[in-house]
Amino acid sequence: MTRVKDFIKKNTMFLALIFVMILFQVLITSANKGSLFAPTNITNLINQNSYVLILATGMLLCILTGGNIDLSVGSVVALVGAIAGKLIVVMGMNVYLSIFICLLTGIAIGAIHGYMIAYIRIPPFIVTLAGMMLWRGVALLILDGLTISPFPDNYLFMFTSYLPLNPDGKGVILATTLIVGGILCLVYLAMEILNRTKKIRKGYDVNTAIAAYGKVGVICLAVLVLSYLLGKNKGIPFVLIIVLIIVAIYSYFTAKTVPGRTLYAIGGNEKAAKLSGINTNRSLFMAYTNMSFLAAVAALVCIARFNSAAPSAGTNYELDAIGACFIGGASAYGGTGTVGGAVVGAIFMGVLNNGMSILGIDANWQKVVKGLVLIIAVLVDVLNKRRAKSS
Repeated sequence: MTRVKDFIKKNTMFLALIFVMILFQVLITSANKGSLFAPTNITNLINQNSYVLILATGMLLCILTGGNIDLSVGSVVALVGAIAGKLIVVMGMNVYLSIFICLLTGIAIGAIHGYMIAYIRIPPFIVTLAGMMLWRGVALLILDGLTISPFPDNYLFMFTSYLPLNPDGKGVILATTLIVGGILCLVYLAMEILNRTKKIRKGYDVNTAIAAYGKVGVICLAVLVLSYLLGKNKGIPFVLIIVLIIVAIYSYFTAKTVPGRTLYAIGGNEKAAKLSGINTNRSLFMAYTNMSFLAAVAALVCIARFNSAAPSAGTNYELDAIGACFIGGASAYGGTGTVGGAVVGAIFMGVLNNGMSILGIDANWQKVVKGLVLIIAVLVDVLNKRRAKSS
């Protein structure tokens, strides 16, 4: 019984996501408005929320350092998009060189933020709030208040295409997506077996085999269902591959590397981490530099999706990323959270938006619902912290 409670506690948001998806499916079907799991809708859900997944991954690293956030990411998205529009569309510069310059711009902005936060010790809220206004203003100056479009096909190809390329028919698309999904499941299963075996060998506590492999089975089933649905439409979006690569890299970084684990140590107790020999300044600098780098990546994805660079791009993107992290289990105090949790939070937010939109719920009520979900997630975190301290 205790192990069941522990399993539910560790996977609360994942179970909540499944419940919400089933609930919306029932409501949408009952209202005769299609299906949440329609192949076209699933593809749109991925394309519409890819930027949230990318930004939430970077935002998590900032939050881990002590509940810090970056309010400037939406403005960085707008600025990088504006630069890309000027370089690629207006000046006709080489696409790959333009992308490189855009990514360097993101890194440079993050380095400026990181230096002021980590070494000058200006509070992150103030630095990124100033950045939110500054970089939005620069983006407006570059665009002169106008929208730049359209982008060339060779640029759009990198972010809006589908795998397989130039298929002979629907059968080829479905076969490809199922094969890719099966390979991902086998790799995930092998990694879980190796990790579990290693922990048992070292004498660590592990979940029961039923709990551990039951979770693997549920995730693999979800992957195969997703592969099937994508295969019934256009195939695997390139942007999904980009997101999966980012999530895999940062999951490994936070869980298996020393620099990644230092972020948790800083969030737990920065003074203790510093006394133990951790270079806290460097870790903070890295977290905020990385955040703006991923904001630049998100910008490249967004302008390809909209096929334009607009002054309004990136509006409220920082709130989506922050909300995804907290809903996904990141602590408002720092030191707790996973990339996987941030991904679940981002998907949860995307399903809420998509499901309510299909049902025709007023946009104002959608904001009310998302706000309530966020405050409940943070409230649960605070109450758990208090309960842990009292016990």
